Amino acid sequence: MSGPLDKAREAWGADLPEWVETLAIECGKSSQNKVAAKLERSPTMISQALSRTYKGDMDALAERVMGVFEKAVVRCPALGTMPSHVCQDWRAKAKAFQTGNPLRVRMYRACHACPRLPKEQTNADT
Repeated sequence: MSGPLDKAREAWGADLPEWVETLAIECGKSSQNKVAAKLERSPTMISQALSRTYKGDMDALAERVMGVFEKAVVRCPALGTMPSHVCQDWRAKAKAFQTGNPLRVRMYRACHACPRLPKEQTNADT
């Protein structure tokens, strides 16, 4: 029986990105459901990424995998060094301005001044 790494290698061939390999290895160590839970994503998304059929934002998933499993970090002008998936979470929260929490207000402003925030997200506010 083939495992997640075999599935990924078969689907991706020579184009297998390092982050997909990491994802497959982590799925092999535990389970696809546990990996999905750690990534705060659906098991279906993980399966589709491994089989190269995911139609969503592969770059966003890659960033999440690298932040959670490869300890990738980014430098945030507001909070300092943080895992890349935490930055991704703050960027998602920055889609809407909320006044109830001073940190959310601070991060909204910081994220909207940051080059890591996609331009279409900042243009939606204007």
